[in-house]
Amino acid sequence: MEKTPDRDALGGRMEAEGSQNSEELPPHPQSPPSPPSPRPPTSPVTPEHPQPSAPTEVEARQLLVEEWGPLSGKLELPPSVSWRLLFLERPLYRNLLSSPNPEGINIYQPAPPTGPTRKPLKELGNFRGWYISTENLQGPLSWTVKEQCVNLLAKKLWEELLDDEQPDITVMDWFEDSRLDQCVYELHVWLLAADRRTVIAQHHVAPRTNGRGPPAAGFRVSHVFRQYGPGVRYVHFQHKTKNRMEPGGLRRTRVTDSSVSVQLRE
Repeated sequence: MEKTPDRDALGGRMEAEGSQNSEELPPHPQSPPSPPSPRPPTSPVTPEHPQPSAPTEVEARQLLVEEWGPLSGKLELPPSVSWRLLFLERPLYRNLLSSPNPEGINIYQPAPPTGPTRKPLKELGNFRGWYISTENLQGPLSWTVKEQCVNLLAKKLWEELLDDEQPDITVMDWFEDSRLDQCVYELHVWLLAADRRTVIAQHHVAPRTNGRGPPAAGFRVSHVFRQYGPGVRYVHFQHKTKNRMEPGGLRRTRVTDSSVSVQLRE
């Protein structure tokens, strides 16, 4: 299984510096008023397309050890979790966000040019799982705010792993240098307790680009939470992208390949 990729070497891509916004940042996120949409039903199994048999408990553990590398001797599974379940759900080393690339932009290639539009954002891609809101600013500028709250236990991680091992939690995002303002992107991430309100750790960044290179160049923003303490059960991921109203409609800053992933510490 391929682990979280390192894309520093991508041609034409630059990593954004994490300069902090001078504005006061929220101590905890606002809970989205509506839950993510349910997943579509899976296709029924037919004789022509039989469902592959799951490995045994021993086989599943061996396969995961080969993918994850040597496991800590303290890593034990609770009764509610099996190696077969972990093999099927893959809670580690994968993106836990829904619709991480809703507009279909490929970071390995320059994003296609775009102009102002009057269409609602939800009509421009698949935004399943995202709660979307707007923050109006002075003049023609505004923020589009998109957020998800990841339930780590629902993703088949377990309390002992999160509290005792405290695996790395990595967040990553890519945004374009739309040049609509000095700061066109913000990232806010909170690690929350079971009540979804108590903040255990947080990260906030508002990078500023230098205006060099192609306007559609992708800038990477990333952060790794380590040794955050026990009690983490949710990851609230929020990013904000700048818009400007023009005669032809709204010109937006696009973002892609958002990710939240959990990795065992080396």
